[in-house]
Amino acid sequence: IRKLHSMISKIQATFLNCQKEKRPALLTYTVAGDSTKKQSLAIIKSISQYADIIELGFPHNTPIADGGQIQDSSHRALKNGIKLFDIFHIVENFKKNTNNKPLILMGYYNLILQYGTLDFLKKCKKVGVDGLIIVDLPYPENKSFANQCKKNGVTFVQLLSPTTSKERMKKIVKDSHDMIYYISMLSTTGGKLKVSPKKILINYNQIKKINPKKNLVIGFGITTNTIAALKKADGLVVGSQLCKEITRSLKIRQNPVTNLNKMVFKLKRRII
Repeated sequence: IRKLHSMISKIQATFLNCQKEKRPALLTYTVAGDSTKKQSLAIIKSISQYADIIELGFPHNTPIADGGQIQDSSHRALKNGIKLFDIFHIVENFKKNTNNKPLILMGYYNLILQYGTLDFLKKCKKVGVDGLIIVDLPYPENKSFANQCKKNGVTFVQLLSPTTSKERMKKIVKDSHDMIYYISMLSTTGGKLKVSPKKILINYNQIKKINPKKNLVIGFGITTNTIAALKKADGLVVGSQLCKEITRSLKIRQNPVTNLNKMVFKLKRRII
């Protein structure tokens, strides 16, 4: 098994491990540099005790699908002058941490272009980024970048949504790497689940049928209240609820690190 694990990506190994434990992978999303660079690192170190995969977002001025909670997080991070250099620094520090969980960066293509695509991917590999989610680079425009990711040992995560046509879905699934992200509903993140978990799972299972071997995670609108109803999925992403908790903690002068650790522990308990 050890030999097999050295050949597959950390992301793939994580999903296999969760399948063995008969539970979904828990993915957490926070914004890099929220509320400070130091605190953002402390948060991901702390929550990785319970989270299986860590997603770290680039803060951005004009987020496409970010709800209010994530925008608050982005504003705090940008106000503190967070740059791509700092994000790589956070990742590098996190990866020095003993538990070494997979880390996925989530952001926008223009920042990568400004940095230089190949330099960016080399840097990702060097600091230990396991995967990338690029919100504004849809399929098939992302094909050549996805191939470059693969060559550099970085998983490119394709996105699917309820409006993706069946034909397009088949192509995306076929071209996808170790993980596909299904956006469960068409509202900005952090909205209340406008679609019942049952309906989400019906859509989910249709995608899963295309290729059952592909790891498919659900994101958008997942909270402590809705997570248990979706636990048949390969993975579940919780983001807005965590960003909201950072905002709440700062307002009442509590430590976000401790509060997020408790919250992620609760989320994990609901899906075990």
